[in-house]
Amino acid sequence: MTRDELHARYRELVDDELPRRAREGRWVVTADHCFGRILLDHAVGGRWYDVLDRRRSPASAQLDDDQLAAAVALAERSKDLPAPHHSRARGGTLQGGRPGRRER
Repeated sequence: MTRDELHARYRELVDDELPRRAREGRWVVTADHCFGRILLDHAVGGRWYDVLDRRRSPASAQLDDDQLAAAVALAERSKDLPAPHHSRARGGTLQGGRPGRRER
């Protein structure tokens, strides 16, 4: 896959596939920019804005080939994860309810 193809795949995943899967699965994170930030953070091994130039857009275009491939690989794995076992109405934790509080 060429770099242009890899970057196009990154955009498809961040802009469309991950948010759609998140809405269908009722994931906590559903916004495209949130997925972008998560993938960028993972790719650079820290906060993306501490490593990449915030003024140059898009930030994903600043990733080197290995970082971009890692971001796409994580996105591909993530889109196939099962829906998390939680309920927003019950506090959004994996077990339900708020941490440190007992269910009534």
